[in-house]
Amino acid sequence: MLRKIARRTAYGLVIVAGLLLALTAVTARSGDRTLWPPKPGEPVVEVFIVSHGYHAGIVLVRAQLAELASRSGLRGLGTIVARFADYERLELGWGDEGFYREVPTAASLTVGLALRALFLPGNPSVLHVVGVKPHPRTMFARADMVRIELSQPGFERMAARLDATVAVDAQGRPEDLGPGLYGPSLFFRANGAFNLLNVCNHWLAHLLAAAGVPTAPVLATLPSGLLLDLEWRSGLTRLPAPAS
Repeated sequence: MLRKIARRTAYGLVIVAGLLLALTAVTARSGDRTLWPPKPGEPVVEVFIVSHGYHAGIVLVRAQLAELASRSGLRGLGTIVARFADYERLELGWGDEGFYREVPTAASLTVGLALRALFLPGNPSVLHVVGVKPHPRTMFARADMVRIELSQPGFERMAARLDATVAVDAQGRPEDLGPGLYGPSLFFRANGAFNLLNVCNHWLAHLLAAAGVPTAPVLATLPSGLLLDLEWRSGLTRLPAPAS
């Protein structure tokens, strides 16, 4: 009897793994070769993908965002960037408002919060913005991190998608929702509803896809899968932990 149960369990796991692989292959985006990788000698824009275990964010140079927002009329993004004028870089993340604000660490997660965020329709979302002064590898020493060089056109497309995330009022002003989770950070009202098919890491994958980087939505459901895909198909490598 135990052997039959073990065999059935093994078969079930094989079937699930096969389905996941099939879904990954079918939904994977090949990227835009006209945007990424940058051509030799072309100016590049440095960004970092930071995995905090159950959630990932993106780190960008604040001055580059500010210049592009001003030049391209990205009012919501430009207003937020101006709030962090004293910082060299910004870390940005998106997610369900209740889940993001009530679950600062994985240890704070409850079944009720997770079920509501994943399955209740129409969950409001927020943008989390953190001022980063030291190098990201130093500030987020315990996080997994990947560095990506974007082309300038790819960065501009990413910034436009990022600006579209910012919810603004009739005057184009974002809604400040108060202090964030760590460091010098703030929450802002965001566009988009959080659910099982549109989690925080999917949002990040959409930003990368806008910049031309290959992404796989199924793998991007978890930060580890997002980083694995960047390593696997884009040839990127995780940055080593800083020396203690």
